[in-house]
Amino acid sequence: MGMLDGKVAIVTGAGHGIGRGHALELAKHGAKVVVNDLGGSVSGEGEGRDADLTVGLIEKRGGEAVANYENVADHEGAGRMVQQAVDTYGRLDILVTNAGIVRDSAIWNMSESDFDAVIAVHLKGMWSPCHHAAVHWRKVNKETGRPVGGRVITTTSGAGLVGNFGQTNYATAKAGVAGFTQTLSLELGRLGVTVNAVGPAAATRITATMPGAPPVIEPDDVPEDEWNRMDPAVSSPLVAWLASDESAHVTGQVIRAVAEDIILMTGWTNGNQISNGGKRWDATKLGTQLATDVFKTRAPGLRY
Repeated sequence: MGMLDGKVAIVTGAGHGIGRGHALELAKHGAKVVVNDLGGSVSGEGEGRDADLTVGLIEKRGGEAVANYENVADHEGAGRMVQQAVDTYGRLDILVTNAGIVRDSAIWNMSESDFDAVIAVHLKGMWSPCHHAAVHWRKVNKETGRPVGGRVITTTSGAGLVGNFGQTNYATAKAGVAGFTQTLSLELGRLGVTVNAVGPAAATRITATMPGAPPVIEPDDVPEDEWNRMDPAVSSPLVAWLASDESAHVTGQVIRAVAEDIILMTGWTNGNQISNGGKRWDATKLGTQLATDVFKTRAPGLRY
């Protein structure tokens, strides 16, 4: 018995890299997988049938999968993708939003179209599939009166969580993924759907665009009994676990999976604070107060 037997999953951007790793891992544990990929370049141009490659690998390993070539940033196309899962396999249990592109440059060189394209794929391309999945799950919940047990796993990045030069578009989108994940977990909680974000790191087509990056690796290039810290499938076991029934108690979390480390990100939390006792702040005095008690860039001196 596989931990995902009987479940149906959609993985977006699964023609290559991390998405392919997720699709292979979910299928390995028994899920039927809709493999989505527009088949475009790493910067989002063109289209093709790259999803067929991953479907072929799943079938060769004894799993079950179908290809989907929709553009996830096309709202109606995302709806057709969700409907394909329901029409083909009779249900939808897992949605992994992984599709992404990059168009890097410093902000003074970045064009408006490069900003818009990256935001569209990473944010709208996450929101639209989640919207249609939520509509479906809400309908099922109303019809059955029971929690649907759905799983949404979004994809963030270290660039969005801690920043990265030359990626004001990509980092903005990936930071947005974290906020979206926390909010959607609140909205879907009563339906019995969990929502978590995973932040992977690997040698992919996206990282290969950066200076000094390692060569691209596909997850099927790495034998299952070998370890490669840049394997695109490094984070896939975590995704499979989050997709399982065993993870029902975990939602609204942002988790990085980098090489051998799994790291829970705590996000924005209250740090040092000062209070002015119900009075208006005085800008001429605020600098000293902030330096002393918030930023700790000034010694406070003796206090009794």
